[in-house]
Amino acid sequence: MDMRLVRAIALKDVREVVGSKQLWLPMILVPLIFLVIFPTLSVLLPSATKLPVTTLGSSLETFMERLPPAMRDLVGSMDDRGKFIYLMSVFFFAPFFLIIPIMVVSIIGASSFAGEKERKTLESLLYTPITDAELMFGKILSAFIPSVAVAWASFIIYAIVVNALGYPFFGRIFFPNLTWLVLLIWVVPSMSFFGLGIIVVVSSKVRGFQEAQQIGGLVVLPIVALVLLQVFGVVYLSLSFALILGLAFLVIDYFLIRLGARTFVREDIITKLK
Repeated sequence: MDMRLVRAIALKDVREVVGSKQLWLPMILVPLIFLVIFPTLSVLLPSATKLPVTTLGSSLETFMERLPPAMRDLVGSMDDRGKFIYLMSVFFFAPFFLIIPIMVVSIIGASSFAGEKERKTLESLLYTPITDAELMFGKILSAFIPSVAVAWASFIIYAIVVNALGYPFFGRIFFPNLTWLVLLIWVVPSMSFFGLGIIVVVSSKVRGFQEAQQIGGLVVLPIVALVLLQVFGVVYLSLSFALILGLAFLVIDYFLIRLGARTFVREDIITKLK
């Protein structure tokens, strides 16, 4: 495999993303909402309303009541507002953070694979002296690296925001914990590959960016399910759960990438373009 060709394809796709407001604007706005606005409201809302935490919603009350013993011990000495802020910042927003790499990889992946069909630029690329593996790997890198980079940058911003807002309540830096580091290093890359695998398969069947993005956007459903399961106290993003989640996605990734490699055949793609 010629890595120079792979790198050239990846850089070309990244430049196209940077040059398109339609692509990069959601990658700024969504992390801003999830990792700045939501945490800020979670800290300011209890203080502004002067209400006990249990009056802020039955879902949160259920969430606190069903915490495992280790987590209850962790927040047991805090007052109601401290518990609210800690649980929201450290546990409740964790699944929302996982939406970011999935969203980024779906947008860039759909543009890279299906978007080129729509722009009529894929056919000339398919006729170049490059192997299917090099072409596919270059396009995967163009989506995978930005998705992980945006997730890691978002994590740094989130850590600064929640520590700055929570410091008056705790008198110390309380974020991140080990579970969040596992999410960042282990789960985010495996979830990015999961999204890419879906996009590769979908893009081989559709003709345009919008169609691929709409279908590929369904990959966020497992994260939405995780949010709901955590709200209702069925599961919690603990360290062991994060490790298992990353491993599960890694196994799924293997089969998705293999399936994508079988569907990404230039002769078939060229035929569909005609």
